[in-house]
Amino acid sequence: MTTARAIGAILGSAVGDALGAPFEFGPEGAFTERFPTPGHGGEMCGGGGWDPGEATDDTQMAVLVGESLIDHAGLELPDVFSRFRRWAAADPKDIGLQTEAVLTSGDPWDLAAAIHFQENQRAAGNGSLMRAATSAVYFAPHGRSATMAAARPIAALTHGDRAAWEGTAILHELIRVALEGHDPLTAIPETLTATHPDHRPRYATVLAPDWHPDQATEFNGAVWPCLGSAVWALRTTGSYEDAVRAAIDLGGDTDTVAAVTGALAGAVHGVDAIPARWTEPLHVPLPGSGGRILRTAELTALASRLAS
Repeated sequence: MTTARAIGAILGSAVGDALGAPFEFGPEGAFTERFPTPGHGGEMCGGGGWDPGEATDDTQMAVLVGESLIDHAGLELPDVFSRFRRWAAADPKDIGLQTEAVLTSGDPWDLAAAIHFQENQRAAGNGSLMRAATSAVYFAPHGRSATMAAARPIAALTHGDRAAWEGTAILHELIRVALEGHDPLTAIPETLTATHPDHRPRYATVLAPDWHPDQATEFNGAVWPCLGSAVWALRTTGSYEDAVRAAIDLGGDTDTVAAVTGALAGAVHGVDAIPARWTEPLHVPLPGSGGRILRTAELTALASRLAS
C-alpha cells in the first residue's frame, strides 16, 4: 500500500462528499449542467446550507472512526460509538435519520442499532458505507478476511441490517485491492464469495459489469444501489475527476454516492489525481470536538498515520 493511494482514498472521499453536498436530492445531470467543462473550476460552489468545500456527516464520521483507531491502536467499538454519540449530541448540520435515532436512543452501544432495527425493520441505508474510507485504509494491510471482518461490526454500530454490514465489507475489500495497486473491479467476483450468502445475489446484481444506476430498484440512499453506483462511476470513467462528476450527476444522495466513489477513485488514481482546486477549500467541521475544523493538511496527516 502506498501512502499516496491511502491519502487518495481518504481525501478523495472527503472531496467527493463536499462536492456532492450542494446537489443532494437534486435531479440527474445537475452538476454537468452547472459545470459543463471538466477542469474549468468553481465546482466547490457550496449551497443547500453548505459552505464551499464543507464536508458533511459522511466525512465527519469517517474522521471519528479514524481517530479512534489511531488513539486505541485498533478497533475499540465502545469508543467509536461514544465518539459518534458525542458528535450526534452536538447538533451536526446533517445526520442520517436512522443514525440519529440509534445514537440518541440512550441504549447501550452494543444493542442500540439492533433494537432500532427490531422496532423499525429498516436499517439498510448507506450511512455506514459513507464513513468507511478511514477504516478501509487502516485494515487494508491485514488482508481480505481481516478488513471485511472489521467492516461489519463498525457498520453494525448504527445499522442493524446485515445488508449494510456486507456492503461496507465489500467496499473495505475493494479499497484494499486498489491500495495494493490492483484493479478493484477484477476483484469483485472473489469478494462476493466472501459475503454472506443471503446478501450475495443483491450485491452481485448491482456490481455486475452491465449494471447501470438507472436499473436500481431503490433510491441510492440505500446501501446496495449506493455501492453499485460508485462502482459504476469508477468502471465507466478514467480519472478521479470524471468518476466523481459521474457520481454526482446521478442525483439523489449525491454527497454519499460521491464520497464512496471518491474513496474508490482516490485509492485507484492516487492523491495527485485529485485537483488542487478541490482540496484547497476542503474543510471538515467536527461537532462535539471543541470547534475543531480539519482541512486538507490534517486529513492528509490522518491518512498517513492510518496507513503506517
